Amino acid sequence: MDRTQGQSEQPEQPTGGSGPVRPGAPTTSATPAAAGPARVVSLTAGGFALTVNPVDGSEIEPLRPGTEPARPAKRDAAARAARATAARPPVLPGPAVPAPPLRAREEELERLVRLLGRGRSVRLTGPSGSGRSALLDAVAGRCAGLAPDGVVRLSGYGQQQPGELLHALYATVYAAERERPARTELLARVREIGAVVLLDDLEMGGTALDELMRATPECAYLLAATPDTRAPSDDSHIEEVFLGGLGKADCLELLEAGLGRPLTDEETAWAGDLRFASEGLPLRFVQAAALLRQRDELNHSDEDDEEEEPGVFEERPRDAVHVPLPTLAEGAAPAELLASRVSESARAALRIACALGGELPHHAHLPALVGDTHADTAVAELLACGLLTPVGTRYRLASGVARQLEEVGYGVTASEEARTAARHYAWWTGHSSVVPERVAAEADAVLTALAGADVVAAVLLARTAAPAFAASLHWEAWERVLRSGAEAARKAGEVAEQAYFHHELGVLALCEERLDRARAELETSIGLRGALADKRGTVAGRRALALVVDRETAGASPPLRLEAPAAPAAASEAVTVATPATPAPRSAAAPRVAPSSASAPSSTPSGASAPAAPAASEASTTRVPPVAPAVPVSAEAVTRMTPVVPVTGRSETPATLSEVFEDAFPLDPKPAPPAAPRSAAAPAQAPGRRRLVLLAGAGALVVVALGTAVSLALSSSDSEPPAQSPAVSSTPTVAAPDTTAVTSGNDPAPEPPVSAPPAETPEPGQSAAPTPGRSPARTPSRRPSSTPPTNSTPTTSVSPTQTSAQPSPTVTETITPTPSATATQTGTTTSAGSPVTGD
Repeated sequence: MDRTQGQSEQPEQPTGGSGPVRPGAPTTSATPAAAGPARVVSLTAGGFALTVNPVDGSEIEPLRPGTEPARPAKRDAAARAARATAARPPVLPGPAVPAPPLRAREEELERLVRLLGRGRSVRLTGPSGSGRSALLDAVAGRCAGLAPDGVVRLSGYGQQQPGELLHALYATVYAAERERPARTELLARVREIGAVVLLDDLEMGGTALDELMRATPECAYLLAATPDTRAPSDDSHIEEVFLGGLGKADCLELLEAGLGRPLTDEETAWAGDLRFASEGLPLRFVQAAALLRQRDELNHSDEDDEEEEPGVFEERPRDAVHVPLPTLAEGAAPAELLASRVSESARAALRIACALGGELPHHAHLPALVGDTHADTAVAELLACGLLTPVGTRYRLASGVARQLEEVGYGVTASEEARTAARHYAWWTGHSSVVPERVAAEADAVLTALAGADVVAAVLLARTAAPAFAASLHWEAWERVLRSGAEAARKAGEVAEQAYFHHELGVLALCEERLDRARAELETSIGLRGALADKRGTVAGRRALALVVDRETAGASPPLRLEAPAAPAAASEAVTVATPATPAPRSAAAPRVAPSSASAPSSTPSGASAPAAPAASEASTTRVPPVAPAVPVSAEAVTRMTPVVPVTGRSETPATLSEVFEDAFPLDPKPAPPAAPRSAAAPAQAPGRRRLVLLAGAGALVVVALGTAVSLALSSSDSEPPAQSPAVSSTPTVAAPDTTAVTSGNDPAPEPPVSAPPAETPEPGQSAAPTPGRSPARTPSRRPSSTPPTNSTPTTSVSPTQTSAQPSPTVTETITPTPSATATQTGTTTSAGSPVTGD
């Protein structure tokens, strides 16, 4: 990309094809012009053929028979070396920056190489700035021939799950372009990899790290992590190597190597104090060497500058100002002092990095972002000062630099810088001349700019960057940018863009076999596009949703069915058989049953045999055949659960409301089914069973008669004459009349003779009329007591009114207090026992 250094670059791919395009190649329909916004890329994702379409959304379909990709081959040593070189940070314009020497790490280096040669995995733990990356570079040079698949360099920055790391390992070892295997195939392929994996900036531990180690049993890992990273589990058997600070002598040698001259006594004492304050971290002495170089430049310590006479128009004053050594606080936190002495373009790049969360864009973007054509040289200047550190294929601010710069005001314009970066990346990622791999290398900067941009810029950036991340197989960044874009589109009210993002999320979930998530996202997208009348997008969404349904059907388990368990014939436990709650189609031979009996389930007492029920009991129970054929139960008591809706014999589904009501509430009762034949296993009824039932009924009638007699005696003995009624006296003249009670035709049959105490007659001087306002405890019997009539007292009129067929009719007793004491009798008997009929 850098044209100033005379480096020849390969022409970038104008479209999303798999191979490079010659500069003079004609443009065809398959390779649109470079100015066109569309960049269509075809991928293989598991068992699907994925076409990344930036216009209408990605299209996914199953692989056709015969088009499955062949087994990928492993890369040779030359291909691995070329890929490892491409994975290193880019070469910066300007003079080459010498790498700091590796000091006092020979012992750790020998131990790491020895452990890796034995196939052991090692965790190299050290604080930020301790030189872990430099030690990994030295280990990579010593372990090149230890494993059959060589040395693989990976970056674990921002990786919390092992999935993306496994895919990166697969893409490094296997020559599989435009192919992302499914999880099953991925695990089978990485299990065959035998390499020394150097994983820098590890951020995961525990079970996630165990999963990574189990998936690659033939690999030896060197994991570089900070002390605050989660530790591995106890069962991982990973060796621990701690990387501490340097000694005083090593710190002085590192400082002299960076300064390029011997130290003075004052500088040596200052370096000793700095070593005590910084615990001997190599990064602090790289920054300290940059501070001393800047001090030398300001003091013009070179002899040539001292001999030259300043000119008239030179801005440098004639009397040089002596710049003292930095203080110990400035040496421990040198970011502010170092940034104040670099160029303006470098300071602008630092402001952009602070706005992007520490991520520094590629040096080719700095001229456009800063506004200076020579701003690309700022990266080398900042790297020489120790303000940047390499992370994978990019650079970011060193540990603690972002915090120190934000404290002095470099984060004031963060929102404006983020919006500027978002608009620039939206144009760059959407340009057809930029290959997806270039966009994937800037993934962290793009995602950070997307998070800090306004909703309009965020929607545009997510819309252009999402297809590039998908085509580059960097699917973790693809998912993150899709979710951010969907949220920004929702806030901006862009329904069409929101539907696109949900469609892409559904396709991504389908490729990763997350069917529930795929269904939810695709249904949301189809609904939004249906509201917009987007026919083409709706068809694409429905095709993807059909694949989800097919996958769910293929992987669904059969429904759970409840059946009567098979048990021995002697078992006496009750079994509940589940029957369907919806009307089921009835065969032609099945009898029609009364729907009114559906709400009365039949039950048989537990522990008894199940005899054949009579026809009357069959009519009160609706039996529905179970979903699955039940096991024959002979001696078990079965409780059948009947449906709530009555099941009728209608073969077709009711079409009108009247037919539904006719099925639920029939006008004419359906004939009851014939009684089931008596099972041979059912025992015969005992001969004395009917006699016991009759005796029990007779006993019940005796109890009713006794209760009636006792209640009548209590009510007659407790009655008192009314207080306000006229004085009526009833004095019988016959003490023991010989009367015979005659019953009417409406009375029930006479009760069987039982031994019961005779009814008590009221004593002389007591009135037979009830007390007003006081009701008797029980309803009196219909047989009134015989009382001889008198001429001087009112006669009690008893009218046995038959209201229903109940055993105890209601007896009405009325007393008419008249001066003439005239009595009206209905249905009474005379003293001689003959009935008297009153008009």
